[in-house]
Amino acid sequence: MLRRSSLIILLLLAGCGGGSVLDKPRAVPRALPAPIAAPAVPVKPAWVARKVVPKAVEVAAGTTIVAASEGLREVAARSRVPAGAIAAANRLVLPVRLLPGQVLKLPPGRVHTVQTGETGISIARAYGVDWTRVVAANRLVPPFTLEIGDRLLLPSKQQVAAMTIEERAAAFRINIDDLITGAEPAAPRPAAKTATATRPLVPLPALPAGMPRFDWPIDGRILSGFGPKAGGRYNDGINLKASAGAGVRAAADGVVAYAGDAVAGFGNLVLVKHAGGWVSAYGHNEAVLVARGDRVRGGDLIARAGATGSVDEPQLHFELRRGRAAVDPVKILPARG
Repeated sequence: MLRRSSLIILLLLAGCGGGSVLDKPRAVPRALPAPIAAPAVPVKPAWVARKVVPKAVEVAAGTTIVAASEGLREVAARSRVPAGAIAAANRLVLPVRLLPGQVLKLPPGRVHTVQTGETGISIARAYGVDWTRVVAANRLVPPFTLEIGDRLLLPSKQQVAAMTIEERAAAFRINIDDLITGAEPAAPRPAAKTATATRPLVPLPALPAGMPRFDWPIDGRILSGFGPKAGGRYNDGINLKASAGAGVRAAADGVVAYAGDAVAGFGNLVLVKHAGGWVSAYGHNEAVLVARGDRVRGGDLIARAGATGSVDEPQLHFELRRGRAAVDPVKILPARG
């Protein structure tokens, strides 16, 4: 009897206590949250020179006589030869005032009308000539902006045939100078122009005047300094040691003018335009994180260092240019402690 009573008491106590540990339902383990993936680096479109269909009109060498009240623009429109090409052929110092009865030489060649999306580089390549030759023949001046409908004088087929092998090969090589002066797509022509009208701004956002405040784009010792090297080579910038994937930062505020790999020796390359006509270049990157037209602030991440192009160890090729002229970055960047 005692045993039975004890057993009942024990069962009652167990019931009051909510049951034994063995009787409690097992908690369902909570699922761990999925790991947060690193944000994907957006794939930025690289700069591509639009294919140009060479449909230039052949023009023969000749002369023309300036009529009363004609300026260089009117002579160019009448003769259908670019004004800059007439100025170059006659060694005119612009701006120039023509005199009635003045005889002007008209240079021979092919006249190409600039179409939407075309760049100076793509036009020169389509006709098998070096872009710098086109710049000189047409008296193009900074910022080297083309407008849709502009006419450019290109060498004739006979002139191209007479070029040396080296001159022909140069037409299919692109360097940083070319990208600075000839990579911008043609801008829309204003609805109307007057004699005093200025050319429209380039498609990239306008930049102020003045000297930017540059900073080092990456930490790392200098592997190769600015200036002449053995074998007749010349470094237009400096090469900084880097670890693969290290962040490359904009040296100052600006606008991305180019992002791509068209210059073989520099691999993945970024060009940033800054105030005062300055340009910074960043080469040998393993990844480019910006696209043409992006605004950047000094210190913004624009690329990841690598070993693309003509180098076999991770590094950054860095240049500073005032227009087309390369400047030793060490003389511009702040002193390192």
